[in-house]
Amino acid sequence: MADTDWGNQTSITEFILLGFGNLPQLQVLLFLLFLVIYIVTTAGNILVVALVVADQHLHTPMYFFLGNLSCLETCYTSTLLPRMLASLVTGDRTISVSGCVAQLDFFGSLVAVECCLLSVMFYDQYLEICKPLHYAALMNGRLHFWLAAGSW
Repeated sequence: MADTDWGNQTSITEFILLGFGNLPQLQVLLFLLFLVIYIVTTAGNILVVALVVADQHLHTPMYFFLGNLSCLETCYTSTLLPRMLASLVTGDRTISVSGCVAQLDFFGSLVAVECCLLSVMFYDQYLEICKPLHYAALMNGRLHFWLAAGSW
């Protein structure tokens, strides 16, 4: 007969992030380094999106897709880096199970979006190179919008 008494059970409520925990003297330097990387990456990607939207010469499918890719990169960095920066500032190395699952879910979803978006960009380039005379008819503004929307 199987023992149905669970007795002494423990449930996991948080994970401990080890990362840079053994370098307490470098916490401020690492925080500043990662903060600068985060700001530069985010500002650069927002600048690319703004240029694609603002400049009429960049209203082509490839630049539209590059703008989407820059927006995706901003989402990537905003998924991971703020938690790491908060950990470096506060010294709190724990993350709740639900927080970890949410972060993993967002990151995994963004990976799927990136794969789809890169596939759409490859398809656009395939049409432009292999079928140049049909490209304008095949890749119109409505189609590249729906391809990008389908990726997201």
